[in-house]
Amino acid sequence: MMNIMRYDPFRDLRTLQEEVNRLFSTSLARAFGDEGIERGAWTPNVDIYEDHDHIFIEADLPGMRREDFELTLENNVLTLRGERRFEKKSENYHRIERPYGVFSRSFTLPQTVATEGVTAEYRDGVLRIALPKREEVKARRIEILSEGEAPKPQVIEAEAKAAAARS
Repeated sequence: MMNIMRYDPFRDLRTLQEEVNRLFSTSLARAFGDEGIERGAWTPNVDIYEDHDHIFIEADLPGMRREDFELTLENNVLTLRGERRFEKKSENYHRIERPYGVFSRSFTLPQTVATEGVTAEYRDGVLRIALPKREEVKARRIEILSEGEAPKPQVIEAEAKAAAARS
């Protein structure tokens, strides 16, 4: 009696994916050795948020010194660049997962930002950049007087729709 085998059209694709995963998890890391660590590229993670008066960018730069990176503003583009160096403390590393190398992040600022008032502070491995909004784009309250019998004015809040900073 013959066994019936079901045809799986994705079997070959899964096998290929497993082989590629195995290749990248073992031999590729050894092939580059220390040179791969030094050349490795990474980009710091950022959060971008806003309140009534500012847009904020917070960048994670753990383990870095203030002199390892710079922040520039030119033609309405904010650029953060630097380098996190790999400093060997021992030759007996079993795994290196933290990224090292040169990085650069650029953000095109919306026209709603007053670029002359930008401030930045670096503390506990986090760079916090405050981008003040121009006065004319801040949300403001508009009072509307009711017609007729209503003695109190009604207040309606207007929301400013500022374009978020793009990474």
